[in-house]
Amino acid sequence: MVFSTMTFLTMALPLVLGLYYLLPRRLRNGWLLIFSLAFYGWGGPAYLALMLVSITCNYLCGLGLGRAEKPGARRGLLILALAVNLGALFVFKYLGFCADTANRLFGVHWAAPNLALPIGISFYTFQALSYVIDVYRGDVPVQRSWARLALYITFFPQLIAGPILRYDAVEPQIADRRETLEGFWYGLKRFATGLGKKVLIANTVAVVADEAFATAALTAAGAWIGAIAYALQILFDFSGYSDMAIGLGAMFGFTYPENFNAPYTAVTVQDFWRRWHISLSTWFRYYLYIPLGGSRAGRGRHVLNLLIVFFVTGIWHGAGFTYLVWGLYYGVLSALGVLMGYRRSQSAPVRACQRALTLLLVLVGWVVFRAQDMTAALSYLRGMVAGGSRGLYTLTPRAIGALALGCLLASSLPRRALDAMKPQWRERLSLIAVPALLVLCMLSLASGAYNPFIYFQF
Repeated sequence: MVFSTMTFLTMALPLVLGLYYLLPRRLRNGWLLIFSLAFYGWGGPAYLALMLVSITCNYLCGLGLGRAEKPGARRGLLILALAVNLGALFVFKYLGFCADTANRLFGVHWAAPNLALPIGISFYTFQALSYVIDVYRGDVPVQRSWARLALYITFFPQLIAGPILRYDAVEPQIADRRETLEGFWYGLKRFATGLGKKVLIANTVAVVADEAFATAALTAAGAWIGAIAYALQILFDFSGYSDMAIGLGAMFGFTYPENFNAPYTAVTVQDFWRRWHISLSTWFRYYLYIPLGGSRAGRGRHVLNLLIVFFVTGIWHGAGFTYLVWGLYYGVLSALGVLMGYRRSQSAPVRACQRALTLLLVLVGWVVFRAQDMTAALSYLRGMVAGGSRGLYTLTPRAIGALALGCLLASSLPRRALDAMKPQWRERLSLIAVPALLVLCMLSLASGAYNPFIYFQF
């Protein structure tokens, strides 16, 4: 089940909200857990069974860490938890890719099982690892309630596409939170905003991007439009989901951190990754980059650490050479930024050039990320320079409007306009915009328009 469906909007959401507020406070976490398991199990009971096994293994490892006193025993339990979590991720996500690669490179004939990728496995695996690692480090106490740990991992707003939440940020809210009318209204505004991003912008520009990346000999202008369309699709698809997750969490009294902060206005590549998928960058910073030494062990080690982190970032996104190249591409760019001392300029014209260069580099990265393989990626990039003779048939007035609106919303102008507006006028605007967005989105969904979420495949 996904948020941008009529089933969720007209049946599931009213059900979970209605019963939540009718139940006594002591039963509300239990109801959220039951609904979250049903929400995930909607996609198939086998996926649900795997997730329950994962939760139980991490719960038992946490209990073991709470009882173990010898460093060797604690280290062994941590290694066991890492092996179970990363092993499941490897089997379902990477085993087939590794077998195919070995067959091509070495002429062997390894037959890997054709396993369907469980939805959101990368997201909930990282959340589970956050808990075990924090318990091992002594940063958080052991959770002795299986149900509370399960709710942390499975809570439906962020279960299948993030944000990736650290355990120490969520556990206090599971134990004690207060719902307010102001919080609920804020949550509804964020949910409507995210739904509008997804349904009205991402779904529309996705049709243009799909045609562009499937068309040979596309004109240079068409190739650029296709790359921009995909950049807008992935931004509003993913940030829209994050907005919906943050909004739903707020409706139940939870406060979640932001996951996007106008990434296409970034001045440097490093700045882009501080603004894009912030929860993933934060996770890697705490659990990989800093343990490797971060920037504290000299420039050479700093560069190596960046390359490792971005290599793993590429692997996290998918089993394919395009993802590996995409990750290393950002690793190299970040390393060059360190070696060259690339910093934000104080001069407005120079900053504008820096933004333009960063956006160009990001667009190149998205072409690699979107392409079926590296041959297709290089061919598309050549087409952006040389071009062919075929145009885009899906570039309708509606698509052009969505592209223009997406470019506007991806800039800093809307935020500046809202900041300059008086609070009472912002509130009056939201009273009109929220119902209008919900109605427009439901009308679009009722028409059966294009609607898959990009990040579900990760």
